Amino acid sequence: MKVRLWNSAFGLLVVTGALLGLSLPFGKMATEAGVSGMAWAFVISCGAGSVLLIALLLRGNRVRPTRHKLRYFFIVAAVSYAFPNFLMFTAMPHLGAGYSGIMFTLSPVVTLVFSILLAVRRPSALGVAGIAIGFIGAAMVAMTRGEVGREAAVFWVAIALLIPISLAAGNIYRTWDWPEGTGPIELAAGSHLASAAMLLVAILSLQGGEAFSALSQIPFTVAAQVAAASAMFAFYFRLQAVGGPVYLSQIGYVAAAIGLFSGTLFLGERYLWLTWAGGVIITLGVLITTRAQARTK
Repeated sequence: MKVRLWNSAFGLLVVTGALLGLSLPFGKMATEAGVSGMAWAFVISCGAGSVLLIALLLRGNRVRPTRHKLRYFFIVAAVSYAFPNFLMFTAMPHLGAGYSGIMFTLSPVVTLVFSILLAVRRPSALGVAGIAIGFIGAAMVAMTRGEVGREAAVFWVAIALLIPISLAAGNIYRTWDWPEGTGPIELAAGSHLASAAMLLVAILSLQGGEAFSALSQIPFTVAAQVAAASAMFAFYFRLQAVGGPVYLSQIGYVAAAIGLFSGTLFLGERYLWLTWAGGVIITLGVLITTRAQARTK
């Protein structure tokens, strides 16, 4: 079972997207408890990076940092984790967990554009059709601008739209500059620890040590977030290797669905019918692109 999952693009997509989706309600709970977006992004990167590094060492793997790996770690840390997580958790109080998750669904389209321009594993015509359908669903959701009765300001929607651009750049870069002979867990651990170091410097410079004080009020949320993030990023880099950057980018579709349902069921968020209809269309786009992926093997 484990071997089949580790080599299944679809299975990895579902697991990775679901674990990513859990970060949305956890993030909203944290920001409502007074944790800044930057501090919560640090929790994710520091927690996941530390757990994955310990797991790597316990398995007897030797970590040998090289100039190439260090460059990779810090570039990935900036464009894939530190910057988009900071944006997401800063905008989330204004947009809601479910709506913020929809921003992930725009990354496949941006990734596709970058992938075509740079000739990095171009998708088939069916794959492009699936992504286009998913984009239509995402556009429907974006039009609603947040929860019912709490329409967000255009400024926060614009800030959130920077998330898929940053994620798409990271999707392409990770495939293009993947250090030869390096496993996914080592890359996940190294890039997250680099992200944590960057965020720590920024937090201490801009907010001071008191930025971490609110974390003591939500220990179980912190533990759950670290566990989910650690598992997610182990699968994340494996999905990058198996499915490629365009297919990987679709974890945002799964994460958005999880965010919508969890936000509605557990956080009391309410969304228009147009939001839910867009979610159904997004799901259809994922199924079509998954079929296209299978045909290329």
